[in-house]
Amino acid sequence: MGMLRNKRKRPSLFLVLALSLLQCQVHSSWVDPDTPEDAQSTLPLVETDTREYELVFSDEFEKDGRTFNDGNDPRWTALHKNDYTNDALHFYSHDNVITTNGVLNITVERKTNAYKAFDEKTKKFYLDEKLVQSGMVQGWNKFCITGGIVEFSAKLPGDPHTGGLWPALWMLGNLARATYVGSSDFVWPYSYSQCNANGRHSQEINGCSKVAHYGLEPGRGRGAPEIDLLETMQGDPKEKLPNTHVQRPYLSASYQVAPGIMENRPQLGFLPKKGYWYSPLEYGNKTKADLNPFFYGVTLVHKPKSYTYQSDALSANMGLNRSHYLHQHKYRVEWEPPEVDGSGGYIKWFVDDDLMYGVFGESLDMTGSEIPSEPMYLLMNIAISKSWGFPSPCPKGCDCSCFECGNPDCACGIPPGYCDNFPAYMEVDYVRVYQAVNESKHIQGCSPKARPTKQFIDGHKKRYMIEGQKIPLQPISRGGSRCESAKDCGGEEMGKCEGGVCQCMDEFTGPSCLNYDGFYINEDKQEIPPFGFSLMYLPPSLVLAVGTLIGGFVLYLIFIIRRRRKQAKYHKISNGTKERNTTGNKGNAQPSYQNASTDYALPNNDKVNTYCVIDDRLIDQ
Repeated sequence: MGMLRNKRKRPSLFLVLALSLLQCQVHSSWVDPDTPEDAQSTLPLVETDTREYELVFSDEFEKDGRTFNDGNDPRWTALHKNDYTNDALHFYSHDNVITTNGVLNITVERKTNAYKAFDEKTKKFYLDEKLVQSGMVQGWNKFCITGGIVEFSAKLPGDPHTGGLWPALWMLGNLARATYVGSSDFVWPYSYSQCNANGRHSQEINGCSKVAHYGLEPGRGRGAPEIDLLETMQGDPKEKLPNTHVQRPYLSASYQVAPGIMENRPQLGFLPKKGYWYSPLEYGNKTKADLNPFFYGVTLVHKPKSYTYQSDALSANMGLNRSHYLHQHKYRVEWEPPEVDGSGGYIKWFVDDDLMYGVFGESLDMTGSEIPSEPMYLLMNIAISKSWGFPSPCPKGCDCSCFECGNPDCACGIPPGYCDNFPAYMEVDYVRVYQAVNESKHIQGCSPKARPTKQFIDGHKKRYMIEGQKIPLQPISRGGSRCESAKDCGGEEMGKCEGGVCQCMDEFTGPSCLNYDGFYINEDKQEIPPFGFSLMYLPPSLVLAVGTLIGGFVLYLIFIIRRRRKQAKYHKISNGTKERNTTGNKGNAQPSYQNASTDYALPNNDKVNTYCVIDDRLIDQ
């Protein structure tokens, strides 16, 4: 990998910054100046796509020592919290994500972390611990796209023949923040715009709503769909898997979407019956990809039953080899959003430029869901889950709730060689995002005009935070670490050391000024009305009546003001001082978004559940 990187020809920092200045009078963009010249554009691998694609985002991870704690980097945030999702056995630490030797290094290791947990049966807190520490980095509410090409170059972690690790490269709709369960309930992974009376309770932002709240469009369902470029299952290839020619280790590529198919669902480990699963789906010949019969989706159970809903996973597998764990390989998705009416569009996955899998708009006709039109952000992580690569079903006589290495009572419930597989490292060489030139469906921004998210997130901040936080994301730092010389601040071109503290130059951010700045050049952004009010639908007759009342009130005010001015001419003069009218405007203060009543948001006769977020988990009160 190192030899290949030395052969790259990179544009000078001056040239890249100069081009940005000429285009938009800004001193930076989301494109990393370390990106090679031949990567500034790309040709689509979808043969029917003849458009020109330009680079809109990149991170080459060339600067060693970059950290991604909350507030350190404009592109990414490394989580520091427990993960409650997917039977997780790990704790995410920001210390496990750093740049070294020109790559982003995500480390998973055996390390104990205690955390406050909540028992849903007893409704009490208790102290629990996780025995594995790992890393997740995500671009939530920082950089998002709608449509385009996303490409990762990565080397996978650990031994390909040892189960237990769950590395992932993926995308998620910005309305949900990964691992923050309160933000994803009734939102993930919906991509459904229609009004379905039977499903309106389970989709929080649904097409049945005729009133716009939080700047959202009335009559349009919203959600947070998921595109998985890569999830890999390691394990013993001698253990043959049923009903597929793909064996471990393998890669899964998936589109996770709701609503799902409710009846005649396929059984895990078996192929779907003809006519009861999504079609058409495309599988690559060269990659020898095949339908994934081991994951068809998740039933999200809520009370009452009307709030329960089904999500589906349109997923394909392809076999991997040891090379994917020793060398860099390319993982790519080409995503074309649907038309305004929700029809059309596609998602296609490629590995080392070879087609693996394809899902089309027409594939989703049986449920009415759509190819995503939501702004989506990028994620990279290594998870550990008892439902991923661990013995299943649980061996007879085994507890399967003990996962401690070195404890003989736990040995039967963990994969062979699992404890020797730590530490393990996923190395990401680069992340690059392209969009078609002059394509209106390809959008940059986490809160675009057609699919805004900002006001909704601002109105539900607690869902996107953990206990003790005041805001979901900290402002990006521009220096602040202790230093003795400019060398400790990235060098004189990146930062300077003044008073023993780093201060960054304009193009750089982070405590030690090692991170390139980043922001939108062509952001599609929702314009938020003054005072945070959003437009809502009102019947024309009501608009006319309200307009008449307001007009009459304004005329009355004008009459009163003129009359008082005339009276002022005849005020008495006392002791040489003119009497003044001191009437103020008390009582006419504008209401704010924060104190506006929300009673109108509750539909009549609907059951209302009260929730509280405890350590970022949604709990029924």
